[in-house]
Amino acid sequence: MAEVLVYVDHVDGAVRKPTLELLTLARRIGEPVAVALGAGAEATAPTLAEHGAVKVLTADAAEFTDYLVVPKVDAVQAAYEAVSPAAVLFPSSAEAKEIAARLAVRIGSGIITDAVDLEADGKGPVATQSVFAAAYSTRSRVSKGTPVITVKPNSAPVEAAPAAGTVEPLAVSFGDAATGTKVVSRTPRESTGRPELTEAAIVVSGGRGVNGAENFAVIEALADSLGAAVGASRAAVDAGWYPHSNQVGQTGKSVSPQLYIASGISGAIQHRAGMQTSKTIVAVNKDAEAPIFDLVDYGVVGDLFEVVPQLTDEVKARKG
Repeated sequence: MAEVLVYVDHVDGAVRKPTLELLTLARRIGEPVAVALGAGAEATAPTLAEHGAVKVLTADAAEFTDYLVVPKVDAVQAAYEAVSPAAVLFPSSAEAKEIAARLAVRIGSGIITDAVDLEADGKGPVATQSVFAAAYSTRSRVSKGTPVITVKPNSAPVEAAPAAGTVEPLAVSFGDAATGTKVVSRTPRESTGRPELTEAAIVVSGGRGVNGAENFAVIEALADSLGAAVGASRAAVDAGWYPHSNQVGQTGKSVSPQLYIASGISGAIQHRAGMQTSKTIVAVNKDAEAPIFDLVDYGVVGDLFEVVPQLTDEVKARKG
């Protein structure tokens, strides 16, 4: 069976959930070979093996930490040349998409970004994408070279499938461009204790109807009761009520959780583009004619300040 390269997104050896989803998809089209780079790369092997990686190619060098993107492109290209895979899969993070694009240019291959599903047929991987502000779904395949595909988080289940997970060192030669952009400082992001927005299984978002930064406490309370991430519409972010890093929409982040709860959000196309692929959508809005109700699985016409606290209390009661 053909091998499929999977780029590993990890932090000091802790593998992030989108990578485990990629391994599930990779097994549909071949045998997953993981590529783990940087500090803690070897420590990823047990987790990757548990989820189907037959091999784990590892490399660590100061260049991965001290310089931006290009050293990792050099490493993934080295893995590509060593394996000759049927496809190369990346999570759809900002950095991984840049690595994927640069790799595709180097190896002369087509690229598909932000896939939401992946399957195999006799001619190679077929990717499903949600396009035109999520108004359409397309199925496509790369027609030139080895397919390079990035996949949105929450597009596949995480499934255990124990495999050998043999660790092999990856020899990497860095090109002149690898040291072109140096990292001069890093500032840790303040932790909220909530899941990462793009990876969360549940997202609770607030919009213009929240009517003030102080009122987002209602949204946060529901999110915390559900173990969810907090999102915000562009209107709420532009008003300064919530950070841009939490914006969901065409000019913010795209999410695809199992459950998306929109409170006080009208459902403009800009917002819909960022959450329309959510598996189950619930909306709370006073306006029965709000466009969001055309999209939802469940809708509540009512004042979010009455509905959302009751929902929070009910969740807590059931958990208790």
